[in-house]
Amino acid sequence: MPQARALINRLGFNNGGAAAAAARFDALRAAGRWPSIPVGINLGKSKITPLERATEDYVDSLGKLHAHGDYFVLNVSSPNTPGLRTLQGRDELDALLRAVQAKNRALPSPRPMLVKIAPDLGFAQIEEVLELAGQHGLAGIVATNTTIDHTSLPPDAPKETGGLSGGPLRARATEIVRFLAERMPLPIIAVGGVADAASAQEKLDAGAALVQLYTGFVYGGPTTVPEICRGLR
Repeated sequence: MPQARALINRLGFNNGGAAAAAARFDALRAAGRWPSIPVGINLGKSKITPLERATEDYVDSLGKLHAHGDYFVLNVSSPNTPGLRTLQGRDELDALLRAVQAKNRALPSPRPMLVKIAPDLGFAQIEEVLELAGQHGLAGIVATNTTIDHTSLPPDAPKETGGLSGGPLRARATEIVRFLAERMPLPIIAVGGVADAASAQEKLDAGAALVQLYTGFVYGGPTTVPEICRGLR
């Protein structure tokens, strides 16, 4: 959606899974190519895993990848894995966080655990997430994933299904970051509509500790990150 500096994707979790990722990470370490910067790993339920076994899937993936991640993000908000977003419900998320943190604390050197939420949650739902984050000792929140609300696109935009990211998500993502920052002390990783120094600064001003960009990097190319850093300085 170049006219809106946006993307719509419906890829799902298009990778070989936790075991395949762990094997690649092992190979990188063996070759001396492991990065010196912190590595964050996103965990999400596989499409073929029944929803009632989702918690088991997250716990298993954490066990396989624990040695490689400096922090982990529980993705319960992708719109492209059927049923995944129901894990943001209070009871479902409570059970997931309880099981994952039990596994995390049983492993050597427990890792910081974050949860990634959808921009389509209402504020009452977000407050429930905050309550659970405190109860289960989460290290932060990632706000936000892509949105299923496409009403912000221009009228002439093609009608496509999937998660919308980029420019149209900027205002809503910032609104949620500000809402979170006003209600909790945990670090917030802000995502959504970050494409330049101004949009990155907007997220930081709203209370974010870190920012991520995906769509902005696609449209701006490899110079986007250094340009943002120079602009912020």
